[in-house]
Amino acid sequence: MKQQATGADAFAPLQQALSEGWTKALESLQQSAVQGASAFNGGGTPLWQLPPGATLPELPKVSIAPEKLQSIQQQYMAEATELWRRGLDARPESDRRFAGEAWGSNPLAAFSAAVYLLNGRTLLSMAEAIDADEKTKARMRFAVEQWMAAASPSNSLAFNAEAQKKAIDTQGESIAKGIQNLLHDVKQGHLSMTDESAFEVGRNVATTEGAVVFENEYFQLLEYKPLTAKVYERPFLLVPPCINKFYILDLQPENSLIRYANEQGHRVFVVSWRNPDESLAHATWDDYIENAAIKAIHLVQEIGGSKQINALGFCVGGTILSTALAVLAARGEKPAASVTLLTTFLDFSDTGILDIFVDEAMVAYREMQLGKGGLLPGMDLASTFSFLRPNDLVWNYVVGNYLKGETPPPFDLLYWNSDATNLPGPFYTWYLRNTYHENKLAKPNALTVCGEKIDLGRIDIPAYIYGSREDHIVPIGGAYASTQLLPGKKRFVMGASGHIAGVINPPAKKKRSHWTREDGKFPKTQAEWLAGATEHPGSWWTDWAQWLKGHAGKQVPAPKAYGNGKAYKAIEPAPGRYVKARA
Repeated sequence: MKQQATGADAFAPLQQALSEGWTKALESLQQSAVQGASAFNGGGTPLWQLPPGATLPELPKVSIAPEKLQSIQQQYMAEATELWRRGLDARPESDRRFAGEAWGSNPLAAFSAAVYLLNGRTLLSMAEAIDADEKTKARMRFAVEQWMAAASPSNSLAFNAEAQKKAIDTQGESIAKGIQNLLHDVKQGHLSMTDESAFEVGRNVATTEGAVVFENEYFQLLEYKPLTAKVYERPFLLVPPCINKFYILDLQPENSLIRYANEQGHRVFVVSWRNPDESLAHATWDDYIENAAIKAIHLVQEIGGSKQINALGFCVGGTILSTALAVLAARGEKPAASVTLLTTFLDFSDTGILDIFVDEAMVAYREMQLGKGGLLPGMDLASTFSFLRPNDLVWNYVVGNYLKGETPPPFDLLYWNSDATNLPGPFYTWYLRNTYHENKLAKPNALTVCGEKIDLGRIDIPAYIYGSREDHIVPIGGAYASTQLLPGKKRFVMGASGHIAGVINPPAKKKRSHWTREDGKFPKTQAEWLAGATEHPGSWWTDWAQWLKGHAGKQVPAPKAYGNGKAYKAIEPAPGRYVKARA
Protein backbone atom coordinates (compact mmCIF):
# COMPACT_ATOMS: atom_id res chain seq x y z
CA MET A 1 0.00 0.00 0.00
CA LYS A 2 2.83 2.34 0.89
CA GLN A 3 4.44 1.70 -2.49
CA GLN A 4 1.15 2.51 -4.25
CA ALA A 5 0.73 5.70 -2.25
CA THR A 6 4.26 6.77 -3.11
CA GLY A 7 3.53 6.19 -6.79
CA ALA A 8 0.37 8.26 -6.54
CA ASP A 9 2.28 11.05 -4.80
CA ALA A 10 4.86 10.99 -7.54
CA PHE A 11 2.13 11.55 -10.10
CA ALA A 12 0.36 14.28 -8.10
CA PRO A 13 2.10 17.14 -9.97
CA LEU A 14 1.26 15.47 -13.29
CA GLN A 15 -2.38 15.04 -12.22
CA GLN A 16 -2.59 18.70 -11.20
CA ALA A 17 -1.01 19.91 -14.42
CA LEU A 18 -3.28 17.66 -16.42
CA SER A 19 -6.41 18.89 -14.66
CA GLU A 20 -5.44 22.51 -15.27
CA GLY A 21 -4.85 21.69 -18.92
CA TRP A 22 -8.28 20.24 -19.65
CA THR A 23 -9.97 23.65 -19.66
CA LYS A 24 -7.35 25.07 -22.00
CA ALA A 25 -7.63 22.01 -24.22
CA LEU A 26 -11.39 22.43 -24.41
CA GLU A 27 -11.00 26.11 -25.29
CA SER A 28 -8.50 25.13 -27.97
CA LEU A 29 -10.92 22.59 -29.41
CA GLN A 30 -13.62 25.24 -29.47
CA GLN A 31 -11.34 27.48 -31.53
CA SER A 32 -10.53 24.52 -33.77
CA ALA A 33 -14.21 23.99 -34.47
CA VAL A 34 -14.30 27.14 -36.54
CA GLN A 35 -10.67 27.84 -37.40
CA GLY A 36 -9.04 24.43 -37.57
CA ALA A 37 -10.91 23.36 -40.65
CA SER A 38 -11.90 26.65 -42.21
CA ALA A 39 -8.89 28.79 -41.36
CA PHE A 40 -7.77 28.31 -44.92
CA ASN A 41 -11.25 28.50 -46.43
CA GLY A 42 -10.72 25.80 -49.02
CA GLY A 43 -7.63 27.61 -50.18
CA GLY A 44 -4.51 29.31 -48.93
CA THR A 45 -5.72 32.63 -47.50
CA PRO A 46 -5.85 32.68 -43.69
CA LEU A 47 -8.90 34.07 -41.94
CA TRP A 48 -6.73 36.57 -40.11
CA GLN A 49 -6.09 38.30 -43.44
CA LEU A 50 -9.76 39.09 -43.96
CA PRO A 51 -10.52 41.98 -46.30
CA PRO A 52 -12.21 45.12 -44.93
CA GLY A 53 -15.81 44.51 -43.95
CA ALA A 54 -15.43 40.77 -43.40
CA THR A 55 -15.83 39.32 -39.92
CA LEU A 56 -14.84 36.10 -38.23
CA PRO A 57 -17.68 33.63 -37.67
CA GLU A 58 -18.88 33.19 -34.12
CA LEU A 59 -17.34 30.35 -32.16
CA PRO A 60 -19.77 27.46 -31.75
CA LYS A 61 -20.84 26.51 -28.26
CA VAL A 62 -19.26 23.24 -27.23
CA SER A 63 -18.99 21.32 -23.99
CA ILE A 64 -18.07 17.89 -22.66
CA ALA A 65 -20.25 16.03 -20.20
CA PRO A 66 -18.38 15.78 -16.85
CA GLU A 67 -18.60 11.99 -16.79
CA LYS A 68 -17.07 11.75 -20.29
CA LEU A 69 -14.30 14.14 -19.35
CA GLN A 70 -13.57 12.21 -16.18
CA SER A 71 -13.39 8.95 -18.12
CA ILE A 72 -10.94 10.45 -20.60
CA GLN A 73 -8.83 11.84 -17.77
CA GLN A 74 -8.72 8.49 -16.02
CA GLN A 75 -7.78 6.67 -19.21
CA TYR A 76 -5.06 9.20 -19.91
CA MET A 77 -3.64 8.92 -16.40
CA ALA A 78 -3.61 5.14 -16.57
CA GLU A 79 -1.75 5.11 -19.88
CA ALA A 80 0.60 7.95 -18.84
CA THR A 81 1.45 6.10 -15.65
CA GLU A 82 2.27 2.96 -17.58
CA LEU A 83 4.47 4.94 -19.99
CA TRP A 84 6.27 6.57 -17.05
CA ARG A 85 6.76 3.19 -15.40
CA ARG A 86 8.28 1.71 -18.53
CA GLY A 87 10.41 4.80 -19.06
CA LEU A 88 12.90 4.46 -21.90
CA ASP A 89 11.70 0.92 -22.50
CA ALA A 90 8.42 2.30 -23.87
CA ARG A 91 7.73 1.64 -27.53
CA PRO A 92 5.25 3.36 -29.86
CA GLU A 93 2.27 1.35 -30.96
CA SER A 94 2.09 0.09 -34.53
CA ASP A 95 2.44 3.21 -36.67
CA ARG A 96 4.38 3.12 -39.90
CA ARG A 97 6.02 6.47 -39.15
CA PHE A 98 7.85 4.81 -36.23
CA ALA A 99 8.18 1.28 -37.58
CA GLY A 100 11.81 1.53 -38.71
CA GLU A 101 14.58 -0.30 -36.88
CA ALA A 102 16.22 3.00 -35.89
CA TRP A 103 13.19 3.96 -33.77
CA GLY A 104 13.36 0.68 -31.88
CA SER A 105 17.04 1.10 -31.13
CA ASN A 106 16.74 4.72 -29.91
CA PRO A 107 14.94 4.70 -26.51
CA LEU A 108 14.48 8.48 -26.31
CA ALA A 109 12.98 8.69 -29.79
CA ALA A 110 10.72 5.72 -29.10
CA PHE A 111 9.52 7.26 -25.83
CA SER A 112 8.76 10.61 -27.51
CA ALA A 113 6.74 8.79 -30.18
CA ALA A 114 4.78 6.83 -27.55
CA VAL A 115 3.94 10.04 -25.64
CA TYR A 116 2.92 11.76 -28.88
CA LEU A 117 0.56 8.91 -29.80
CA LEU A 118 -1.00 8.98 -26.32
CA ASN A 119 -1.61 12.73 -26.53
CA GLY A 120 -3.11 12.35 -29.99
CA ARG A 121 -5.48 9.59 -28.91
CA THR A 122 -6.59 11.68 -25.95
CA LEU A 123 -7.32 14.76 -28.04
CA LEU A 124 -9.28 12.66 -30.52
CA SER A 125 -11.27 11.20 -27.62
CA MET A 126 -12.06 14.73 -26.47
CA ALA A 127 -13.15 15.73 -29.96
CA GLU A 128 -15.45 12.70 -30.12
CA ALA A 129 -16.87 13.43 -26.65
CA ILE A 130 -17.81 17.04 -27.43
CA ASP A 131 -21.50 17.90 -27.28
CA ALA A 132 -21.99 19.81 -30.52
CA ASP A 133 -23.58 19.52 -33.94
CA GLU A 134 -22.05 17.05 -36.39
CA LYS A 135 -20.36 19.69 -38.53
CA THR A 136 -18.64 21.21 -35.49
CA LYS A 137 -17.51 17.77 -34.33
CA ALA A 138 -16.19 16.98 -37.81
CA ARG A 139 -14.22 20.21 -37.81
CA MET A 140 -12.77 19.38 -34.42
CA ARG A 141 -11.72 15.93 -35.56
CA PHE A 142 -10.13 17.44 -38.65
CA ALA A 143 -8.27 20.06 -36.60
CA VAL A 144 -6.96 17.45 -34.17
CA GLU A 145 -5.88 15.20 -37.02
CA GLN A 146 -4.02 18.11 -38.63
CA TRP A 147 -2.29 18.88 -35.32
CA MET A 148 -1.39 15.23 -34.85
CA ALA A 149 0.08 15.00 -38.33
CA ALA A 150 2.09 18.22 -37.95
CA ALA A 151 3.30 17.57 -34.39
CA SER A 152 4.68 14.10 -35.01
CA PRO A 153 8.22 13.56 -33.67
CA SER A 154 9.04 12.04 -37.05
CA ASN A 155 8.79 15.55 -38.57
CA SER A 156 11.70 16.85 -36.49
CA LEU A 157 15.38 16.04 -37.00
CA ALA A 158 15.79 16.33 -33.22
CA PHE A 159 13.53 13.29 -32.71
CA ASN A 160 13.52 11.37 -35.99
CA ALA A 161 15.79 8.43 -35.26
CA GLU A 162 15.90 7.29 -38.88
CA ALA A 163 16.95 10.72 -40.16
CA GLN A 164 19.61 10.96 -37.45
CA LYS A 165 21.01 7.54 -38.30
CA LYS A 166 21.10 8.41 -41.99
CA ALA A 167 22.93 11.66 -41.25
CA ILE A 168 25.56 9.71 -39.30
CA ASP A 169 25.85 6.95 -41.91
CA THR A 170 26.28 9.47 -44.75
CA GLN A 171 28.57 11.75 -42.72
CA GLY A 172 26.12 14.62 -43.05
CA GLU A 173 25.52 14.27 -46.78
CA SER A 174 21.80 13.57 -46.25
CA ILE A 175 21.42 16.86 -44.36
CA ALA A 176 23.16 18.79 -47.12
CA LYS A 177 20.96 17.12 -49.72
CA GLY A 178 17.88 17.87 -47.63
CA ILE A 179 18.75 21.57 -47.59
CA GLN A 180 19.19 21.49 -51.37
CA ASN A 181 15.79 19.82 -51.72
CA LEU A 182 14.20 22.46 -49.49
CA LEU A 183 15.69 25.33 -51.48
CA HIS A 184 14.57 23.67 -54.72
CA ASP A 185 10.98 23.32 -53.46
CA VAL A 186 10.91 26.90 -52.20
CA LYS A 187 12.03 28.06 -55.63
CA GLN A 188 9.45 25.98 -57.51
CA GLY A 189 6.69 26.97 -55.08
CA HIS A 190 5.46 23.55 -53.98
CA LEU A 191 6.49 20.39 -52.19
CA SER A 192 8.04 17.77 -54.48
CA MET A 193 6.10 14.50 -54.41
CA THR A 194 8.00 12.94 -57.30
CA ASP A 195 11.01 13.58 -59.49
CA GLU A 196 9.30 16.05 -61.80
CA SER A 197 12.34 16.24 -64.08
CA ALA A 198 11.54 12.69 -65.22
CA PHE A 199 8.32 13.74 -67.00
CA GLU A 200 7.27 16.03 -69.80
CA VAL A 201 3.71 16.42 -71.07
CA GLY A 202 3.58 15.16 -74.64
CA ARG A 203 6.86 13.25 -74.36
CA ASN A 204 6.22 10.50 -71.81
CA VAL A 205 2.79 11.43 -70.41
CA ALA A 206 -0.26 12.38 -72.54
CA THR A 207 1.21 10.61 -75.57
CA THR A 208 -1.83 9.12 -77.32
CA GLU A 209 -1.67 10.30 -80.93
CA GLY A 210 -4.13 13.00 -81.90
CA ALA A 211 -4.56 16.64 -82.86
CA VAL A 212 -6.17 19.88 -81.73
CA VAL A 213 -9.07 20.55 -84.10
CA PHE A 214 -10.58 23.61 -82.38
CA GLU A 215 -9.65 26.14 -79.75
CA ASN A 216 -11.12 29.21 -78.09
CA GLU A 217 -10.18 31.11 -74.95
CA TYR A 218 -11.64 28.37 -72.68
CA PHE A 219 -10.54 25.05 -74.15
CA GLN A 220 -8.94 23.10 -76.95
CA LEU A 221 -10.82 20.20 -78.51
CA LEU A 222 -8.58 17.19 -79.09
CA GLU A 223 -9.42 14.46 -81.59
CA TYR A 224 -7.53 11.18 -81.35
CA LYS A 225 -6.34 9.05 -84.24
CA PRO A 226 -8.49 5.92 -84.62
CA LEU A 227 -6.79 2.65 -83.69
CA THR A 228 -9.32 0.45 -85.52
CA ALA A 229 -10.29 0.17 -89.17
CA LYS A 230 -13.89 0.93 -88.29
CA VAL A 231 -15.37 3.21 -85.64
CA TYR A 232 -18.82 3.54 -84.14
CA GLU A 233 -20.97 6.13 -85.87
CA ARG A 234 -21.63 8.12 -82.69
CA PRO A 235 -18.49 9.98 -81.62
CA PHE A 236 -17.40 9.99 -77.99
CA LEU A 237 -16.63 13.17 -76.00
CA LEU A 238 -14.77 13.19 -72.65
CA VAL A 239 -15.10 16.22 -70.34
CA PRO A 240 -12.44 16.15 -67.60
CA PRO A 241 -12.46 18.35 -64.49
CA CYS A 242 -11.26 21.91 -65.04
CA ILE A 243 -9.57 21.95 -61.62
CA ASN A 244 -7.04 19.41 -62.95
CA LYS A 245 -5.49 18.68 -66.32
CA PHE A 246 -7.04 16.14 -68.67
CA TYR A 247 -4.05 13.82 -68.93
CA ILE A 248 -4.99 11.90 -65.79
CA LEU A 249 -7.03 10.07 -68.44
CA ASP A 250 -3.90 9.58 -70.59
CA LEU A 251 -0.90 9.09 -68.31
CA GLN A 252 0.71 6.08 -70.00
CA PRO A 253 -0.47 3.86 -72.88
CA GLU A 254 -1.13 0.98 -70.49
CA ASN A 255 -3.38 2.97 -68.13
CA SER A 256 -4.95 5.49 -70.52
CA LEU A 257 -8.75 5.57 -70.52
CA ILE A 258 -8.55 7.68 -73.67
CA ARG A 259 -6.51 5.06 -75.49
CA TYR A 260 -8.75 2.29 -74.13
CA ALA A 261 -11.85 3.97 -75.57
CA ASN A 262 -9.97 4.39 -78.83
CA GLU A 263 -9.09 0.70 -78.89
CA GLN A 264 -12.76 -0.18 -78.40
CA GLY A 265 -13.55 1.47 -81.74
CA HIS A 266 -14.81 4.89 -80.64
CA ARG A 267 -13.95 8.16 -82.35
CA VAL A 268 -12.63 9.97 -79.29
CA PHE A 269 -12.68 13.71 -78.53
CA VAL A 270 -11.44 15.34 -75.32
CA VAL A 271 -11.83 18.80 -73.81
CA SER A 272 -8.45 20.20 -72.75
CA TRP A 273 -9.18 23.14 -70.47
CA ARG A 274 -7.10 26.28 -70.67
CA ASN A 275 -5.15 27.05 -67.49
CA PRO A 276 -6.71 30.45 -66.68
CA ASP A 277 -4.59 33.60 -66.50
CA GLU A 278 -5.68 37.19 -65.86
CA SER A 279 -7.49 37.31 -69.21
CA LEU A 280 -10.02 34.82 -67.78
CA ALA A 281 -10.22 36.38 -64.31
CA HIS A 282 -13.87 37.36 -64.88
CA ALA A 283 -15.05 34.11 -66.46
CA THR A 284 -18.27 32.72 -64.98
CA TRP A 285 -19.95 29.33 -64.65
CA ASP A 286 -22.23 30.33 -67.54
CA ASP A 287 -19.18 31.06 -69.69
CA TYR A 288 -17.79 27.58 -69.06
CA ILE A 289 -21.13 25.94 -69.83
CA GLU A 290 -22.01 27.92 -72.97
CA ASN A 291 -18.58 28.56 -74.48
CA ALA A 292 -16.90 25.29 -73.50
CA ALA A 293 -19.16 22.33 -72.65
CA ILE A 294 -22.02 23.16 -75.01
CA LYS A 295 -19.60 24.36 -77.69
CA ALA A 296 -17.67 21.07 -77.44
CA ILE A 297 -20.87 19.01 -77.72
CA HIS A 298 -21.96 20.88 -80.86
CA LEU A 299 -18.46 20.63 -82.37
CA VAL A 300 -18.33 16.86 -81.88
CA GLN A 301 -21.77 16.52 -83.45
CA GLU A 302 -20.64 18.57 -86.45
CA ILE A 303 -17.21 17.02 -86.89
CA GLY A 304 -18.50 13.50 -86.34
CA GLY A 305 -21.46 14.04 -88.65
CA SER A 306 -23.86 12.60 -86.10
CA LYS A 307 -27.02 14.01 -84.56
CA GLN A 308 -26.15 12.34 -81.28
CA ILE A 309 -22.91 11.66 -79.43
CA ASN A 310 -21.92 9.72 -76.32
CA ALA A 311 -20.41 11.81 -73.55
CA LEU A 312 -18.42 11.20 -70.37
CA GLY A 313 -17.75 13.59 -67.48
CA PHE A 314 -15.20 13.00 -64.73
CA CYS A 315 -15.56 14.68 -61.29
CA VAL A 316 -16.31 18.41 -61.81
CA GLY A 317 -16.31 17.67 -65.53
CA GLY A 318 -19.36 15.48 -64.91
CA THR A 319 -21.11 18.33 -63.10
CA ILE A 320 -20.30 20.69 -65.97
CA LEU A 321 -21.41 18.17 -68.61
CA SER A 322 -24.70 17.43 -66.81
CA THR A 323 -25.42 21.16 -66.45
CA ALA A 324 -24.77 21.64 -70.17
CA LEU A 325 -27.09 18.76 -71.08
CA ALA A 326 -29.80 20.24 -68.83
CA VAL A 327 -29.44 23.64 -70.53
CA LEU A 328 -29.70 22.00 -73.95
CA ALA A 329 -32.71 19.97 -72.82
CA ALA A 330 -34.42 23.20 -71.76
CA ARG A 331 -33.75 24.46 -75.29
CA GLY A 332 -35.33 21.38 -76.80
CA GLU A 333 -32.06 19.68 -77.77
CA LYS A 334 -31.09 16.08 -77.03
CA PRO A 335 -27.54 15.80 -78.37
CA ALA A 336 -26.39 12.83 -76.26
CA ALA A 337 -27.41 9.21 -76.73
CA SER A 338 -25.88 8.38 -73.35
CA VAL A 339 -23.90 9.95 -70.54
CA THR A 340 -21.22 8.44 -68.30
CA LEU A 341 -20.50 10.10 -64.95
CA LEU A 342 -17.32 9.13 -63.09
CA THR A 343 -17.05 10.12 -59.39
CA THR A 344 -19.40 13.05 -60.01
CA PHE A 345 -21.56 15.17 -57.73
CA LEU A 346 -25.00 16.24 -58.95
CA ASP A 347 -26.59 16.10 -55.50
CA PHE A 348 -24.24 17.74 -52.99
CA SER A 349 -26.02 16.52 -49.85
CA ASP A 350 -23.14 14.23 -48.90
CA THR A 351 -19.79 15.87 -49.67
CA GLY A 352 -17.84 14.04 -46.99
CA ILE A 353 -14.84 15.72 -45.39
CA LEU A 354 -15.06 18.68 -47.79
CA ASP A 355 -18.23 19.78 -45.99
CA ILE A 356 -16.15 21.08 -43.08
CA PHE A 357 -14.71 23.83 -45.28
CA VAL A 358 -18.03 25.21 -46.48
CA ASP A 359 -20.36 27.49 -44.53
CA GLU A 360 -22.00 30.86 -45.12
CA ALA A 361 -19.08 32.84 -43.66
CA MET A 362 -16.55 31.04 -45.85
CA VAL A 363 -18.64 31.37 -49.02
CA ALA A 364 -19.39 35.06 -48.38
CA TYR A 365 -15.70 35.68 -47.76
CA ARG A 366 -14.72 34.04 -51.03
CA GLU A 367 -17.41 36.02 -52.88
CA MET A 368 -16.06 39.24 -51.38
CA GLN A 369 -12.54 38.24 -52.37
CA LEU A 370 -13.05 36.70 -55.84
CA GLY A 371 -16.71 37.02 -56.86
CA LYS A 372 -16.19 40.13 -59.01
CA GLY A 373 -12.97 38.89 -60.59
CA GLY A 374 -9.58 37.40 -59.87
CA LEU A 375 -7.96 33.98 -59.89
CA LEU A 376 -7.94 31.23 -57.31
CA PRO A 377 -4.32 29.99 -57.49
CA GLY A 378 -4.03 26.35 -58.42
CA MET A 379 -1.70 25.58 -55.53
CA ASP A 380 -4.36 26.75 -53.04
CA LEU A 381 -6.71 23.97 -54.12
CA ALA A 382 -3.86 21.48 -54.44
CA SER A 383 -2.76 22.21 -50.87
CA THR A 384 -6.29 21.80 -49.57
CA PHE A 385 -6.68 18.38 -51.17
CA SER A 386 -3.23 17.30 -49.97
CA PHE A 387 -4.07 18.17 -46.37
CA LEU A 388 -7.10 15.90 -46.52
CA ARG A 389 -4.45 13.14 -46.24
CA PRO A 390 -1.63 15.01 -44.49
CA ASN A 391 0.55 12.07 -43.46
CA ASP A 392 0.55 10.54 -46.95
CA LEU A 393 0.61 13.66 -49.12
CA VAL A 394 2.47 16.25 -47.01
CA TRP A 395 4.56 15.15 -44.04
CA ASN A 396 5.76 11.95 -45.68
CA TYR A 397 7.54 14.09 -48.27
CA VAL A 398 8.74 16.67 -45.74
CA VAL A 399 10.50 13.88 -43.86
CA GLY A 400 11.86 12.13 -46.95
CA ASN A 401 12.90 15.21 -48.93
CA TYR A 402 14.27 17.44 -46.19
CA LEU A 403 15.18 15.36 -43.12
CA LYS A 404 16.55 12.33 -45.00
CA GLY A 405 17.71 14.12 -48.15
CA GLU A 406 15.95 11.67 -50.44
CA THR A 407 14.70 12.36 -53.96
CA PRO A 408 11.20 10.95 -54.40
CA PRO A 409 11.04 8.35 -57.19
CA PRO A 410 9.41 9.12 -60.56
CA PHE A 411 5.64 8.54 -60.47
CA ASP A 412 3.43 9.81 -63.28
CA LEU A 413 0.31 10.11 -61.12
CA LEU A 414 2.06 12.36 -58.57
CA TYR A 415 3.57 14.42 -61.38
CA TRP A 416 0.05 15.07 -62.66
CA ASN A 417 -1.11 15.80 -59.10
CA SER A 418 1.52 18.54 -58.80
CA ASP A 419 0.57 20.12 -62.16
CA ALA A 420 -2.02 22.49 -60.69
CA THR A 421 -4.50 24.74 -62.52
CA ASN A 422 -5.99 28.09 -61.58
CA LEU A 423 -9.71 28.86 -61.47
CA PRO A 424 -11.51 32.08 -62.39
CA GLY A 425 -12.90 33.69 -59.23
CA PRO A 426 -16.52 34.22 -60.44
CA PHE A 427 -16.69 30.62 -61.73
CA TYR A 428 -15.35 29.26 -58.43
CA THR A 429 -17.60 31.31 -56.15
CA TRP A 430 -20.74 30.49 -58.16
CA TYR A 431 -19.89 26.80 -58.00
CA LEU A 432 -19.13 27.01 -54.29
CA ARG A 433 -22.39 28.68 -53.31
CA ASN A 434 -24.84 26.98 -55.65
CA THR A 435 -23.57 23.42 -55.34
CA TYR A 436 -21.53 22.72 -52.20
CA HIS A 437 -23.30 25.25 -49.98
CA GLU A 438 -26.90 25.47 -51.21
CA ASN A 439 -27.17 22.29 -53.32
CA LYS A 440 -29.38 24.02 -55.87
CA LEU A 441 -28.35 21.91 -58.84
CA ALA A 442 -30.29 18.99 -57.38
CA LYS A 443 -33.47 21.09 -57.05
CA PRO A 444 -35.58 21.38 -60.21
CA ASN A 445 -35.68 24.93 -61.62
CA ALA A 446 -33.79 26.39 -58.63
CA LEU A 447 -30.96 27.62 -60.86
CA THR A 448 -30.81 29.63 -64.06
CA VAL A 449 -27.79 28.85 -66.22
CA CYS A 450 -27.19 30.41 -69.64
CA GLY A 451 -30.69 31.88 -69.46
CA GLU A 452 -32.40 28.52 -68.85
CA LYS A 453 -34.01 27.01 -65.76
CA ILE A 454 -32.08 23.88 -64.84
CA ASP A 455 -33.83 20.58 -64.20
CA LEU A 456 -31.65 17.48 -64.26
CA GLY A 457 -34.86 15.48 -64.62
CA ARG A 458 -34.91 16.57 -68.27
CA ILE A 459 -31.74 14.55 -68.99
CA ASP A 460 -33.82 11.53 -69.98
CA ILE A 461 -31.08 9.38 -71.53
CA PRO A 462 -29.24 6.20 -70.49
CA ALA A 463 -26.63 6.92 -67.80
CA TYR A 464 -23.65 4.94 -66.55
CA ILE A 465 -22.79 6.17 -63.06
CA TYR A 466 -19.55 5.15 -61.38
CA GLY A 467 -18.40 5.75 -57.77
CA SER A 468 -15.27 4.66 -55.89
CA ARG A 469 -15.81 2.94 -52.55
CA GLU A 470 -13.03 4.77 -50.68
CA ASP A 471 -13.30 8.13 -52.42
CA HIS A 472 -12.67 11.07 -50.02
CA ILE A 473 -13.39 13.73 -52.68
CA VAL A 474 -16.73 12.38 -53.96
CA PRO A 475 -17.92 9.89 -51.31
CA ILE A 476 -19.62 6.82 -52.68
CA GLY A 477 -22.98 8.00 -51.32
CA GLY A 478 -22.58 11.30 -53.15
CA ALA A 479 -21.82 9.55 -56.43
CA TYR A 480 -24.76 7.16 -55.97
CA ALA A 481 -27.16 10.06 -55.30
CA SER A 482 -27.18 10.84 -59.04
CA THR A 483 -29.27 7.70 -59.54
CA GLN A 484 -32.10 9.44 -57.72
CA LEU A 485 -32.00 12.50 -60.00
CA LEU A 486 -31.57 11.19 -63.55
CA PRO A 487 -34.78 9.65 -64.95
CA GLY A 488 -33.38 7.57 -67.80
CA LYS A 489 -32.29 3.95 -67.78
CA LYS A 490 -29.32 3.76 -65.42
CA ARG A 491 -26.45 1.49 -64.49
CA PHE A 492 -24.53 2.15 -61.27
CA VAL A 493 -21.15 0.54 -60.66
CA MET A 494 -18.97 0.79 -57.56
CA GLY A 495 -15.23 0.31 -57.83
CA ALA A 496 -12.66 -0.34 -55.14
CA SER A 497 -10.07 2.21 -53.99
CA GLY A 498 -10.25 6.01 -54.17
CA HIS A 499 -10.98 9.01 -56.37
CA ILE A 500 -8.16 8.43 -58.86
CA ALA A 501 -6.93 4.87 -58.34
CA GLY A 502 -10.50 3.58 -58.55
CA VAL A 503 -11.10 5.27 -61.90
CA ILE A 504 -7.71 4.67 -63.49
CA ASN A 505 -7.82 0.88 -63.26
CA PRO A 506 -7.06 -0.77 -66.62
CA PRO A 507 -8.23 -4.37 -67.07
CA ALA A 508 -4.78 -5.71 -67.93
CA LYS A 509 -3.59 -4.98 -64.38
CA LYS A 510 -6.23 -7.36 -62.99
CA LYS A 511 -6.45 -5.25 -59.83
CA ARG A 512 -9.28 -4.29 -57.51
CA SER A 513 -12.91 -5.31 -57.70
CA HIS A 514 -16.11 -3.70 -58.86
CA TRP A 515 -19.74 -4.24 -57.85
CA THR A 516 -22.88 -4.33 -60.00
CA ARG A 517 -26.55 -5.01 -59.42
CA GLU A 518 -28.55 -6.63 -62.18
CA ASP A 519 -32.15 -6.30 -60.93
CA GLY A 520 -32.44 -2.71 -62.14
CA LYS A 521 -33.40 -1.41 -58.69
CA PHE A 522 -32.03 1.83 -57.28
CA PRO A 523 -33.10 2.15 -53.63
CA LYS A 524 -32.68 5.47 -51.87
CA THR A 525 -29.24 4.84 -50.37
CA GLN A 526 -26.03 3.31 -51.66
CA ALA A 527 -25.92 0.97 -48.65
CA GLU A 528 -29.28 -0.48 -49.67
CA TRP A 529 -28.09 -0.82 -53.27
CA LEU A 530 -24.93 -2.62 -52.14
CA ALA A 531 -26.96 -5.16 -50.17
CA GLY A 532 -28.24 -6.50 -53.48
CA ALA A 533 -25.01 -6.10 -55.47
CA THR A 534 -22.47 -8.67 -56.62
CA GLU A 535 -18.69 -8.30 -56.45
CA HIS A 536 -16.61 -9.00 -59.56
CA PRO A 537 -12.81 -9.23 -59.58
CA GLY A 538 -10.88 -6.76 -61.71
CA SER A 539 -11.58 -3.47 -63.46
CA TRP A 540 -14.97 -1.92 -64.18
CA TRP A 541 -13.69 -0.73 -67.58
CA THR A 542 -14.83 -3.90 -69.37
CA ASP A 543 -18.34 -3.57 -67.95
CA TRP A 544 -18.48 0.05 -69.08
CA ALA A 545 -17.11 -0.76 -72.54
CA GLN A 546 -19.83 -3.35 -73.09
CA TRP A 547 -22.48 -0.87 -71.93
CA LEU A 548 -21.18 1.96 -74.12
CA LYS A 549 -21.06 -0.31 -77.16
CA GLY A 550 -24.83 -0.67 -76.89
CA HIS A 551 -25.28 3.09 -77.36
CA ALA A 552 -22.64 3.74 -80.02
CA GLY A 553 -24.61 2.80 -83.14
CA LYS A 554 -23.33 0.91 -86.13
CA GLN A 555 -19.70 0.77 -87.26
CA VAL A 556 -18.44 2.86 -90.16
CA PRO A 557 -15.02 3.25 -91.82
CA ALA A 558 -12.61 5.20 -89.62
CA PRO A 559 -11.87 8.74 -90.84
CA LYS A 560 -8.58 9.22 -92.69
CA ALA A 561 -7.96 12.74 -91.38
CA TYR A 562 -8.68 14.85 -88.33
CA GLY A 563 -11.58 17.29 -88.21
CA ASN A 564 -14.20 17.59 -90.90
CA GLY A 565 -12.88 18.62 -94.25
CA LYS A 566 -12.04 22.31 -94.50
CA ALA A 567 -14.05 23.33 -91.46
CA TYR A 568 -11.88 21.89 -88.70
CA LYS A 569 -8.33 21.05 -89.64
CA ALA A 570 -5.57 19.95 -87.27
CA ILE A 571 -4.14 23.01 -85.54
CA GLU A 572 -1.31 21.27 -83.71
CA PRO A 573 -0.52 17.75 -82.42
CA ALA A 574 -2.10 16.50 -79.21
CA PRO A 575 -1.85 17.16 -76.31
CA GLY A 576 -1.77 20.79 -77.45
CA ARG A 577 -0.48 24.02 -75.90
CA TYR A 578 -3.16 24.60 -73.27
CA VAL A 579 -2.31 21.56 -71.14
CA LYS A 580 1.36 22.56 -71.01
CA ALA A 581 0.72 25.95 -69.37
CA ARG A 582 1.84 25.81 -65.72
CA ALA A 583 -0.03 27.58 -62.92
